[in-house]
Amino acid sequence: MASVVAVEKKKLEEPPLEIHYLGDRVLRQPAKRIAKVDDSIRQLVKQMLQTMYSADGIGLAAPQVAVNKQLIVIDCEPNNPDTSPLVLINPKITKYSDDLSKCEEGCLSIPGVYLEVTRPEAIEVSFKDENGRPHKLKATGLLSRAIQHEMDHLSGVMFVDRVENNIALTEELKKKGFAVNTVRPVK
Repeated sequence: MASVVAVEKKKLEEPPLEIHYLGDRVLRQPAKRIAKVDDSIRQLVKQMLQTMYSADGIGLAAPQVAVNKQLIVIDCEPNNPDTSPLVLINPKITKYSDDLSKCEEGCLSIPGVYLEVTRPEAIEVSFKDENGRPHKLKATGLLSRAIQHEMDHLSGVMFVDRVENNIALTEELKKKGFAVNTVRPVK
């Protein structure tokens, strides 16, 4: 499933899009479905990938660059030029595994903050690619976690909303200059 949006995996001095940070209202709005996959969407995909690589990320959701659309890009191997990034348009998780795993997560919208989050180990997701073709994907491990993390952004949820250790959460956010009251715990 190779991406047709060819982007060199490198840092740009001036990434095309600006990443918004925890506390910005754009990160808390539910994203809208993309009705038509066209050249403007493919251009957005390209810009999102360039921005993600420039920020040393492995995933980026459109709301993080103030675009209210259900679009995420993921590349769990940003240093491997032979792997293609994954583009998920209007993604929907159709199945979650019962097995949970706890792992440290970070986010381009909360730089420098890394905390443990519990998520299902495996998922099945349906989505459209940058050509509008439908796909289904089974994901485990890092890819599963990255998809779930980025899809949370499409619902206005940040990974810090899922952190169970409130002491560590408060310490880390304060240390990096983020307001603790910007967290909205997910029950």
